[in-house]
Amino acid sequence: MRTTNVLLRAGALLSAALIAGFVDAQTSVVDRFRVRGTADNEEPTPAEASRLPVRRFSEAPTGFDSLTNGFLPQGPAFDTLEEDTVVPLRSYNDDRFIFEEVEKNADGLGPVYNAQSCRECHQNVATGGASQVAEHRTGHLDGDVFFESLGGSLVHSRATNPEIVERVAYEDSVRTFRISTNTLGDGFVEAISNLAILGVRAAQPASLRGSVIPAPVLEANGQVRIGRFGWKAQHASLVSFSADAYLNEMGITSPLLPVENTSSGTFVGFGTPFDAVAEPEDDGTDLHAFADFMRSTKAPSRGPITPNVLAGETIFKNLGCATCHAATYRTVPPGTKVNGGTFTVPDALGNKIIHPYSDFLVHDIGTGDGIPVQSTPEFAWTANAMRTAPLWGMRTRSRLMHDGLTFTPREAIERHTSQAQAVTNAYKALGDPDKELLRAFLDSL
Repeated sequence: MRTTNVLLRAGALLSAALIAGFVDAQTSVVDRFRVRGTADNEEPTPAEASRLPVRRFSEAPTGFDSLTNGFLPQGPAFDTLEEDTVVPLRSYNDDRFIFEEVEKNADGLGPVYNAQSCRECHQNVATGGASQVAEHRTGHLDGDVFFESLGGSLVHSRATNPEIVERVAYEDSVRTFRISTNTLGDGFVEAISNLAILGVRAAQPASLRGSVIPAPVLEANGQVRIGRFGWKAQHASLVSFSADAYLNEMGITSPLLPVENTSSGTFVGFGTPFDAVAEPEDDGTDLHAFADFMRSTKAPSRGPITPNVLAGETIFKNLGCATCHAATYRTVPPGTKVNGGTFTVPDALGNKIIHPYSDFLVHDIGTGDGIPVQSTPEFAWTANAMRTAPLWGMRTRSRLMHDGLTFTPREAIERHTSQAQAVTNAYKALGDPDKELLRAFLDSL
């Protein structure tokens, strides 16, 4: 009996220590998402530019062919790679294998999670594309203040044990889906300078002007950069984006985000019966493999450019759609340091012309999901703001808008209100022939 009591007390002390450590770690995680410093321009100064070669731009490579854009070599034939032969960071095909790899309990999957691989959410036409998979977010309002669900706004759809499957609380009446985004071509998006995004914003009329989301670059100790990835533009670097997805979608911790998610607020991490793998579950290699795979992908390609498509593009511009869905960006010169100085843009990504049809800013167009970037006062205004959806690759999608609950381009346009109301009114005033031309243009993207 005495031995039993000692073991029980020891177990209680261990549990208390684990929970105390978890609380401290949670505080540390919150601190990791605090932005620090000011955003660099990430463009050469006039004096620096005068010493550089004349910039010559070229169109970024496009296609859904699973071929590298040149950032990484293509590598061994993809079909020859296996778990025992893959070499992270060696090549496009190696990193694609890791992007597609199915995570298991022994790898640290869960305990609560949504998917078992990156490919599960990002694969249509080619690995890295969009999909129909949506995550579920909830919370509630107390007056005008948003409060996340007990385990955070993300409610995981899967778990490794039936006892810890997360459920939606009745009181959490703010509920939404966020559908998986396209990642093809995101290496070029990462290579857009802060200054370039601000330049597009400055040219927008006040009524349509978007807002910048200051995003912490996790691998740069929270150095601030203009956000551009995710439905809230909450990430600015592909390594940070990967760390977030690895933890929140697959439940795998890393040095950048080393604290396991809870199950509706209950600690289920290492030291409990639900998690046998110590944190961090990945040493960071996978994060960089995911990021380098995305940096190596080509941008989505266009469909046939017909006279009707060109006429539709003119209508798109005349309506004002291109104010937010900005057609063209140019990336920084090769050798430029971005992401708080942690990433040097190479030749394959620098001085490229891309056509994402997004300003990478957030707007209130009446479709906001009610959930802010973070549930802190300084981000309260973001509850009804959403990133301008990049339209490249739109022809590969049958579910549109952030929640995936809109099914045709016409319905998507008609959902735009608030800041976009005047544009929507102008669209509704078009005759059917012009609406068909506009649809032809959108179907080519």
